[in-house]
Amino acid sequence: MGNIWRFPFVTGEGGGAAFLFVYLLFIALVGFPAILAEFVVGRKTKRNPVGALKEYGGGIWTYVGGIFIVTGFVILSYYSVVAGWFIRYTLEGFRGSYAARIAAYEGDPEIMFGALSTGLDAFVLHTVFMALTVGIVALGIRQGIELAVKVMVPAIILLLLGLAVWAFTLPGSGGGYAYYLSPDFGAITENWAELLPAAAGQAFFTLSLGMGVMITYASYLGEDRNLASDGTAIIGFDTGIAFLTGLVVFPIMWAGDMTDPGEGGAGEIFVALTQAFAEVTGGQFLGLLFFATVSLAALSSAISLLEVVTSYVIDEKGIERWQAAVGMGGVIYLLGVPVTYDLIFLDLLDLFADAILLVFGALMLTILVGWIAPKAAIDELEKGIGPLDGLGQAWIWAIRVPILIVLVISLYLGVVDYVEFLTGPFAEWIDANL
Repeated sequence: MGNIWRFPFVTGEGGGAAFLFVYLLFIALVGFPAILAEFVVGRKTKRNPVGALKEYGGGIWTYVGGIFIVTGFVILSYYSVVAGWFIRYTLEGFRGSYAARIAAYEGDPEIMFGALSTGLDAFVLHTVFMALTVGIVALGIRQGIELAVKVMVPAIILLLLGLAVWAFTLPGSGGGYAYYLSPDFGAITENWAELLPAAAGQAFFTLSLGMGVMITYASYLGEDRNLASDGTAIIGFDTGIAFLTGLVVFPIMWAGDMTDPGEGGAGEIFVALTQAFAEVTGGQFLGLLFFATVSLAALSSAISLLEVVTSYVIDEKGIERWQAAVGMGGVIYLLGVPVTYDLIFLDLLDLFADAILLVFGALMLTILVGWIAPKAAIDELEKGIGPLDGLGQAWIWAIRVPILIVLVISLYLGVVDYVEFLTGPFAEWIDANL
């Protein structure tokens, strides 16, 4: 969902190609070294994020591991609400063609999203989705969801490829390609202070960095695994799906005279693709398949986020699995409830996690790996690869200096953005509603 839901509207808010250029640079130059840092800590310690950082660094680093837990906690709270939107759009497909459903909302997909994204229905679906997530984690059931996702996630890619080909044939789509693929380097130079934290946040969000997921997953890996190869595969597929999503959304928006990307915010993908499914032959079936598939993929990701929190409580507090899953899941659910009332709370939580928590967690981990215990990191990375010679030191020095500087700048700019949000849009909302 980080690619299919979040990437289009963040790219739109960042100016299209300008954001894409900075984002791709950030993925290659920062994302790859950062994912290796999480891998080595997770595989070496074979523990949850708090236990892993306690064993790897000791002392105060235990509390840094706690930040990873908090980050996943915050993200899952609103992630569940967004997943509920995908379920709702699946259900809308069962009620009739997407053209007919849009017609029921004054013929405007933006009005349709506004009506469906908040209110009682959004609250109920948030409840249902979190209950499913908690139930699966509490029971420890993996095989069913794993087998389903192995089939359904490739289906998402095939659907996106088909939609991208169809979008290419639409009259007026050329403006969308220009917006998405032709960067204005002058705009990048002028707006770097906004683009950098947005790119950093999206990169860490979509790669599941800074929230403990990759540390937890790496803890299950054998020492024969090539971590560099695994990291390359993850980043390659992940970024490819994000890029492909842009090739679908922006041409469709331009073809439908929706030439203000970013204005639609969190609803961008729903507005653009609902319009597409309303026009394409077989759109009702394609829409049902697409939204249902993303809902299932969202469930698999939600399970991983709750598993990180649950495994911490089980390992560190000695609580039974079902009690940990229900207790933590319940608190996460309550934190997400305000998002079903007004999307200002989605911005409040998402910006906090995206611009501050994720980047701060990644910053602390690079300090730990690059400055506190670099030799242990190189030794762990060499398992499954062989002697790295100078490449290991090059990786460490990349983490120590340039990446550290970029993360510090990104964190500072993210804090500035969040303060501006709190004193601007959020303060205005409070004045108007309380």
